[in-house]
Amino acid sequence: MFGRDRIEYKTPDQVRLMRRAGLVVADVHDAVRAAVAVGVTTADLDAVAADVIRAAGATSSFLGYEGYPATVCVSVNDEVIHGIPGERVLRPGDVVSVDAGAVVGGWHGDAAFSVVLPGPDGAAADPADVALVDATERAMWAGIAALAAGGRIGDVGVAVEEVAEGGPYGIVEDYVGHGIGTQMHQDPDVPNYRTRGRGPRVRPGLCVAVEPMLTRGDATTQLCEDEWTVVTDDGSRAAHCEHTVAVLEGGLWVLTAPDGGAAGLAPFGVTVAPLD
Repeated sequence: MFGRDRIEYKTPDQVRLMRRAGLVVADVHDAVRAAVAVGVTTADLDAVAADVIRAAGATSSFLGYEGYPATVCVSVNDEVIHGIPGERVLRPGDVVSVDAGAVVGGWHGDAAFSVVLPGPDGAAADPADVALVDATERAMWAGIAALAAGGRIGDVGVAVEEVAEGGPYGIVEDYVGHGIGTQMHQDPDVPNYRTRGRGPRVRPGLCVAVEPMLTRGDATTQLCEDEWTVVTDDGSRAAHCEHTVAVLEGGLWVLTAPDGGAAGLAPFGVTVAPLD
């Protein structure tokens, strides 16, 4: 149902349907993580994701969305989001971000992860890049945990910003998280930074994608000529992490995490809601 604020609030049964899509996305992540390696092309990763989605009887949320030409987004180094898979070959030390979405029975799941490839000749990855990815993931979980207090959507941005400020890292403000359900992008917007208005209240039935994007340098971005790929203005490296989260009477359920988010939320003292 839609509330007065035009948010599509879900019933527990509808959340269970979204969980099916979320688990397909989790399987895509597992398969693509296993395939990410030096010498692999971004198109190879897209093919891996397509195979998983097809085998599950699902469809990609991204393929054909406003003309997007691929199954997933694969963004490398200074590419923040929406990188189109193609002939680009992954190289030692690359920061690789993969964003995937799946639709099952008309319900969407959406999640992203970032990894750092080993350096040349098997050397350790750049510690600064590893720290960037770790901070982005930690910021995501902090933002998700903020939903458990039942406050307002703006609390997510406060939590993300507190993590980023400890880096310090740039927070990309041009792109934000979003509501999700029968469409991939719905109300409300979920900013990754402090805002003057705190946004709508967090209440049961709310489903959102929390997705901070952090950079090692300036956080301003520009859109490439392909009209999809977003890169940092100063060429600094970026990372992107995302999960789809449901707010229930009994707490939170991270629909795109196999364990429902138990491990990621535990450091914040948040337990997952009983759903499955």
